[in-house]
Amino acid sequence: MAIFLSFLLILLFPSANADWPPSPGYWPSSKFRPMSFNKGFRNLWGPGHQRVDQNALTIWLDRTSGSGFKSVKPFRSGYFGASIKVQPGYTAGVITAFYLSNNEAHPGFHDEVDIDFLGTTFGKPYTLQTNVYIRGSGDGKIIGREMKFHLWFDPTKDFHHYAILWSPREIIFLVDDVPIRRYPKKSAATFPLRPMWVYGSIWDASSWATEDGKYKADYRYQPFVAKYTNFRAGGCSAYAPAWCRPVSVSPSRSGRLTRQQRRAMRWVQRYHMVYNYCRDPKRNHALTPECWTK
Repeated sequence: MAIFLSFLLILLFPSANADWPPSPGYWPSSKFRPMSFNKGFRNLWGPGHQRVDQNALTIWLDRTSGSGFKSVKPFRSGYFGASIKVQPGYTAGVITAFYLSNNEAHPGFHDEVDIDFLGTTFGKPYTLQTNVYIRGSGDGKIIGREMKFHLWFDPTKDFHHYAILWSPREIIFLVDDVPIRRYPKKSAATFPLRPMWVYGSIWDASSWATEDGKYKADYRYQPFVAKYTNFRAGGCSAYAPAWCRPVSVSPSRSGRLTRQQRRAMRWVQRYHMVYNYCRDPKRNHALTPECWTK
């Protein structure tokens, strides 16, 4: 009887220190159809460092070049995801990215929403960085809005699904359908509003990627390889009619995260977030008013 009661308590009140996040109760990636790479994307740079095989994309960085890709069409809102697997071992200085941007349309004054895997050294975990740039805050004197995480799994062992939901009122970052960050629209000045394309890349960012540039890319370990598959995207393209309805990652009629989704997100942020720009005392928060405005 005591064993049964203990088991029942575990089911009803799971430990907040569990190794895996609580179930979000909803899996938005299943609501969007898989898309072949060749149908939705094209090579942007480094064509010799990119290979497509049965809808899976492999890109790599070596001493001569990295590689990047870009969606065929721009979007004004939507859900954008891909299953990604990154390289184990020494990858310091190397960034594997999946992101939204309009840098080519607005050079020097662009918007961007990032998921970045920051390379690491032997024995240390990857850092997953999420970031938002608005109208030039990623150009020149950079004003980043970074939140960083050490994942609850090893991203080098298998593919996991990483996604960005960008709607007119919020940006939500998800890992395996678990929301890890919500960036709400608090003002037009702190939110990306212009159409963006979907990008992915692998490149050398030795000047800052790993422990603020302490460790650099070491090409004795080249090539540095990243694999992408299970591309999923849906939403309103820049060419869609005005009545196109933004998509959601929630089952609720309002489109807002459910209580169960928010609980899962709080768990991730409590146990796996390693940096929040809003809590950094070295930052000038007059430049990031969303940190203190409601």
